[in-house]
Amino acid sequence: MSLVTQAAPDFTAQAVLPDLSIQELKLSSYQGKYVVLFFYPLDFTFVCPSEIIAFDREVKKFEALGAVLLGVSVDSQFTHWAWRNTPRDKGGIGEIHYPLVSDLDKKISRAYGVLLNESVALRGLFLIDRKGVVRHELVNDLPLGRSVEEALRVLEALRFTEEHGEVCPANWHRGEDAMKPTAEGVASYLAKHGK
Repeated sequence: MSLVTQAAPDFTAQAVLPDLSIQELKLSSYQGKYVVLFFYPLDFTFVCPSEIIAFDREVKKFEALGAVLLGVSVDSQFTHWAWRNTPRDKGGIGEIHYPLVSDLDKKISRAYGVLLNESVALRGLFLIDRKGVVRHELVNDLPLGRSVEEALRVLEALRFTEEHGEVCPANWHRGEDAMKPTAEGVASYLAKHGK
């Protein structure tokens, strides 16, 4: 069942922070910011580092939009720490500028509906608004990596709708026309854009 429009399940868990410290992290402590919460199967695997590093390359863009990134897997905080301390050319991920959360007991993955066969998390991504409500979710199977660009686009669309009261059509990007959420607004948009 989708979590969209529901309060994001809160959690408290151990995490490896950007400074390599291991600390307790509570999701609800981020209220007032957008949260891009993403799950990945396991540390020291194949598709996962490509996603984690891709998110890290764009971390400043997420921060500029008022969002924090949180990565979650069923590994321990100590495995996260070891992976962070392993160079990229040796199978690690090196320096990452957002927390990696430990879900060793699998409660977080289960609460978000992404736990596969009581084993690992599917590639779930959840956009949580500043009030703690899930506004977008996307779940990929294990071999299918996500688009960081699409995560940014959806975050920008959410911010735009909150700020302007308009809705964003298919494939909308920042700077493009949106629509007034009325029949006339849709008709006007479609007439202007020939769709």
